[in-house]
Amino acid sequence: METAHHGTERRGLILALLGFATLSIGDTIVKTMAGQWAASAVTACRYAFGALGLAALVAAREGVGALRPVRPALQLLRGVSVAVATIGFAGAVFIMPLADATAIVFVSPMLTGLLSALFLGEPARRETWIATVAAFAGVLVVLRPNLLALGPGALLPLLTAGGMSLLIIGNRALVGSASALAQQFYAAVVAAPVLVAIAVAGAFSDFAPMAVGVPSPSVVARCAIVAVTATTGHWLIYRGTVLAGAGAVAPMAYVQILVVALLGWAVFGNVPAPLSVAGMMMIVGAGLYLWRAGRMREPVEVE
Repeated sequence: METAHHGTERRGLILALLGFATLSIGDTIVKTMAGQWAASAVTACRYAFGALGLAALVAAREGVGALRPVRPALQLLRGVSVAVATIGFAGAVFIMPLADATAIVFVSPMLTGLLSALFLGEPARRETWIATVAAFAGVLVVLRPNLLALGPGALLPLLTAGGMSLLIIGNRALVGSASALAQQFYAAVVAAPVLVAIAVAGAFSDFAPMAVGVPSPSVVARCAIVAVTATTGHWLIYRGTVLAGAGAVAPMAYVQILVVALLGWAVFGNVPAPLSVAGMMMIVGAGLYLWRAGRMREPVEVE
């Protein structure tokens, strides 16, 4: 007979899986806008919608006072990190297969381990270094056909991974200071004007990929849909984490690689090459190794 605990954990895992799959759907929608509007404009529009929607949700659920950010300096770090990560990923999926870009972003847990040692004083364990070397070897395998063809643009997913790592470090420093919904709003309300400024600067530059014209109604609608899917996905992941625990939910993130690979094949006809799949598995394996090493240490660290 299934216990209440196991039933709750299973519901949490299902919610987390749905959340990560929802994020993948949003990423796929972003890729459909390649060539129709600049990546900088797409991300600015998406975050403008997201910030407005989150402001309304936070005010309705927690009161207008909850819109005032706690620890503004850290919120600035989180918002800029989100902006960097978002524009990097949008640029990456515009020029690369969706599954390749997504897989490379998953070096973020390894980068977080290294950056935590630098910014938070946490020890960089041997397992962190092993996982980092393995993950970056996987990145080189995934990038193998793209690096020469795309040039520096092939490294955009690494920019995203770095931004996500800084976001996670900011999240750790703010644990318990506000609700998950409010924290999403604080990041979005900083990221939105940063991304708008980048889009405006790009519009006045001579750099063709950042040229901003008047978008079609379809593009604006898709930006709004991505804002909804991103907010929904993060909320589902949060709820799943509450029910099942962060340790149980963490490996579920890798479902994104499977989902985007399937969507990339179904929508864009992108079939990952065998070597690219091998590189993806190296990155996933490094992440799971680091997660398992952390789980094995948990009983020792309990106070």
